[in-house]
Amino acid sequence: MAEIHDLVRQHGRDEARRLVPAEERHLVDMAAAMLAIENPTLGITYSGFCLTALPHRKLPDDQRWERQGHQVRLVVEPGVLPSRDGATQLYGVPYGSRARLIILYLQTRAIQTNSPEVELGASMREWMGRMGVSGGGKQYRDVRDQANRISACNLTFIWHDRGSARFQKDSIVRGGIQLYEQDEEDQQMRLWVDTVRLSDSFFTALRDHPVPVAEPALRQIANNSTAIDAYIWLAYRLHSLERPTPVTWAALYQQFGGGYAQLRQFKARFLEPLREALAVYPDAKVEVDDTGLVLHPSRPPILGRTARLLI
Repeated sequence: MAEIHDLVRQHGRDEARRLVPAEERHLVDMAAAMLAIENPTLGITYSGFCLTALPHRKLPDDQRWERQGHQVRLVVEPGVLPSRDGATQLYGVPYGSRARLIILYLQTRAIQTNSPEVELGASMREWMGRMGVSGGGKQYRDVRDQANRISACNLTFIWHDRGSARFQKDSIVRGGIQLYEQDEEDQQMRLWVDTVRLSDSFFTALRDHPVPVAEPALRQIANNSTAIDAYIWLAYRLHSLERPTPVTWAALYQQFGGGYAQLRQFKARFLEPLREALAVYPDAKVEVDDTGLVLHPSRPPILGRTARLLI
């Protein structure tokens, strides 16, 4: 992907688009958009989400999700929320790009304010709008559904190098993210409550192990959950490397291949979201070959004030 960024730097976006095949022009657009930003806005995620991830597609509501990453396993279990008639309703495991964006927002705001209480309402609407998610129609319903799933689920990160879970089975938020039913005449995202509170164990783990990402990069890939996962994984891994590090296709399949029955199916589909993740991470140095990837030490995706914020 370095070639795409080099083309943009040397020739500009329009000429670079002319020099690449038609199917790669969207990558030129992504790369050009990132190169044009001098001081990208900060986003934050927990290191555990960099090494394993939520499902990309909807599971049966009663099915739990379990995924192995590098030295960590994520287990997510469905849960229930009270319904308006006083009964309870089962919600399945959160999935897809909208769930990832909501969780990224909650984590970012919690670290920026150094508080487990996170403002919703206008602040969340503004952030989701910057990610290209509107406050009306189907996109609103998708956000509402994923918010309910995040509120209901329980999750555990089990770190194998430590012999125990870094934080125990818990919810991500306490009290839930309860969105209003939307009035057809009101296309704004409204909330039952002004704030939600991250669970104490999740906030502690997040504060101890935050990973900075560039918000404009997330906007470029906001509709591709695999590209989001690949991007935050690279943001976590590359800057901490001391030497070139190979990662096999089998290891990549184990971490990112949930939903694919066979490795060959995964290989055929993973390269495109990987290219998108690399397009929005200009300093990433990654080689692709028949055996997998070779990761090279690279600068983190966001510098300067981010480091000061995390001290």
